[in-house]
Amino acid sequence: MERPPNLAAAIDAAAEALIGVLESAASRHHMSVSPTQLRVLSLITERPETNVNRLAELLDVVPSSASRLCDRLEATGLLRRVADPRDRREVRLMPTAAAETLLGELKQRRHRAVQAVLDRMPQRTQHELLLALVAFAQAAEAGSAAPTDAAARTA
Repeated sequence: MERPPNLAAAIDAAAEALIGVLESAASRHHMSVSPTQLRVLSLITERPETNVNRLAELLDVVPSSASRLCDRLEATGLLRRVADPRDRREVRLMPTAAAETLLGELKQRRHRAVQAVLDRMPQRTQHELLLALVAFAQAAEAGSAAPTDAAARTA
């Protein structure tokens, strides 16, 4: 099967539509935190060993900006700073139970919003989409695991 010349553009448009659906699911419920704060909570939930410096790297901001974000999240009861039990000088960022509840509710709203779009698609198309997304994810993963050209030349 030959690839249509506009496949990348179609994927880009679908990604934009998906982002719109996901953002709409969050904004309809008047989230009490900004998208950046939600991203911070997601990052520290996924990476329990995160400190402010690591968070700054992940966000590509200076540590003082990351620290101010954490200050605001801590003030709203969504984040705690705790001493690392292995090194008391190191401070880890931990989501609170309220943050985990917030993220869980957001995830459910997003899933419902995506499901509403999927429900407007024929079953066969949904199945084809599932297969295509799995194949895309595998290809992307294989591409990220492949050595870079420079690394391959020096090996």
